[in-house]
Amino acid sequence: MSHQVHIFTDGAAKGNPGNGGYGIVMELVGTPHKKEFYEGFRLTTNNRMELLAVIVGLEKLKNPNMKVLVVSDSKYVIDSVVKGWVFGWEKKGFVGKKNPDLWRRFLKIYRKHEVDFKWVKGHNSHPQNERCDELAVMASMQPKLSIDAFYENESKKLI
Repeated sequence: MSHQVHIFTDGAAKGNPGNGGYGIVMELVGTPHKKEFYEGFRLTTNNRMELLAVIVGLEKLKNPNMKVLVVSDSKYVIDSVVKGWVFGWEKKGFVGKKNPDLWRRFLKIYRKHEVDFKWVKGHNSHPQNERCDELAVMASMQPKLSIDAFYENESKKLI
């Protein structure tokens, strides 16, 4: 498959749960066109930020049916999709699974495109992955952080 867009993603959380953020670098293949996105949250987890980065990257695509390569250092995200686990979780209504809100959101946007995934080792000098990490960490340290409402509400139920 010849990809039209490469989406590089990373997530971070201090304390896990704690302040977190995601970073995204999107590149239009065959052109110098590149965009970066990031956002920080006051209470979240690393896995939520890893998954949210992929979701937001796919949601940023303006046209349907894009051929996309998502590059991430998250085994949680990559394996869940590539090994088909998320589709089984969906059939069972995500009962007992973490992050059902994000997985539902992911599946909705994932199905609008032709998406391949590639895992890269984190903190291993991959330029785009390193940049995504910088963006995610920077986002998590901003003075005004967004609220991950689903996570905060679920956390309160456990107390």
